[in-house]
Order: sequence, then structure tokens, then C-alpha cells
Amino acid sequence: MGWRVDVKFSYLQNRIKPADHIQLLLPLLPNKYSPLLADGRGSQSIYLVEISQTLFSAIRDLIGDEISQALNVSVAIIESSANATADVGELDAWDGRLIKEVDEDTSLNETSREAIIQARRGQGLFRQRVAAIEFCCRVTGVKNLEHLRASHSKPWRDSSNDERLDGENGLLLTPSIDHLFDRGFIGFDSAGELLVSPAADKDSLERMGVPVKQTLKVGAFSEGQRRYLKWHLEWIFLQSGLSRRSRP
Repeated sequence: MGWRVDVKFSYLQNRIKPADHIQLLLPLLPNKYSPLLADGRGSQSIYLVEISQTLFSAIRDLIGDEISQALNVSVAIIESSANATADVGELDAWDGRLIKEVDEDTSLNETSREAIIQARRGQGLFRQRVAAIEFCCRVTGVKNLEHLRASHSKPWRDSSNDERLDGENGLLLTPSIDHLFDRGFIGFDSAGELLVSPAADKDSLERMGVPVKQTLKVGAFSEGQRRYLKWHLEWIFLQSGLSRRSRP
């Protein structure tokens, strides 16, 4: 049993052989669990060993400027991923606070409060209104309502109570497509064309049923749907990297 760690390798042009520099590296190797043998060959008996900052710096200097550029890219990717994860957590916490506010809003009757809260999960009155307009997932073509979610184009958290229950503010999507749409990895333009974010992993999207290698026309939208989808493109759709515009 072990842990899976996803990694991405970048091949360097200036590739060095530790054996060619073993006189420099040897004094820097740990006495126990060394990744290199005394002759510079890699140790075959251990893996995932820790090296000191001094040894790393020596290897980095031997490779030269090329590794510094690669490290800067890696750091940027890590920071972007961390920011995206933090963003998701903040949005979920925000949703929780808004649900509590709706639940405690005395200006709403019990039926209205329940309908608005259910709309957060794509259920109840909102789902019924979306299903009166949409009859299948625009991307996959799935028609069975048991396999479809009512997904807000303008997110529940950003909508007024009326918008939260507006059927034109929704699409029926399969769970995987709903996830991609909700997180901004896909969107739809006013002409009914599927848009794929440059931040999306194309291989993953293709496995989830998104045809990334061809243009997909998903059909016409109503005027109200186009208005909400435009909001989604401006504020949710990931335009580049893992960044989106700050909300109004």
C-alpha cells in the first residue's frame, strides 16, 4: 500500500551525470539513505530520499539558469493551484453564510425560504422551472432527469432571491459537466457554442464527455438565458491560467 503522487516532468537541455561531478557532490551526500553511491551511480535500494539544501544548490548550479526558469514555473503552478483551492473553500463558506441568512430572513414565508434554499442544491421549484425550458444536457445529450442537475448560470451565491428561482438562470447538466461549468472550466457564448477555458485539462475534459477537439454547437438560448450566460463568462469562466475577475 502506498500514496499516489501526481507529478509532471520537464526535460532539461543541460542534463548532467552525477558521476561526472561526484568529487563535488560526494562531501554533500548524507551518511544514511544517500540517493547516490560513491561512484555517482543512483542507489537502487531506496527511493524518495530527502536531500539537503546544500546538495540541491550544488546540483542547481551545475545545471545552470535553465533549472531556475523551470523552478519559477513550478512555483507559479503550485501557487495558482493553492489559490484556486482556497477560492473554492471561501465560496463554500460564503454559501453557508448566505443559506443561514435566507433561513433567518423573516420577510420570507416558510415556503419561499425552503424553495430558495433548495435552489442552492439545484432542487425543488428551481429545478422544475429549468426542466420546463431545458430537456437534456447541452453537452452530453443525456435526457434522463435522474442523471441531470439543475445548474445555475449566475451562481446562487451571486443571485438575488428572484434570480435564484428563475428557470432561465439554469441549465440541466450531467454531474461532471455541472462541475466544469460551476468551476469555470467551460462556458457558453450567446451563439450557443461551447467554450473551453485555457485553464482546463483537455484530457480530463475529453474523458468527462467534452469534445475538446471540435467545435460544439449546443443550440439556441433564450434572451434571459443569454443574459445569465454572459454574466457567467464575465465572472466565473476562467479566462487564463487559474484566475478569474473579481466579483462585482
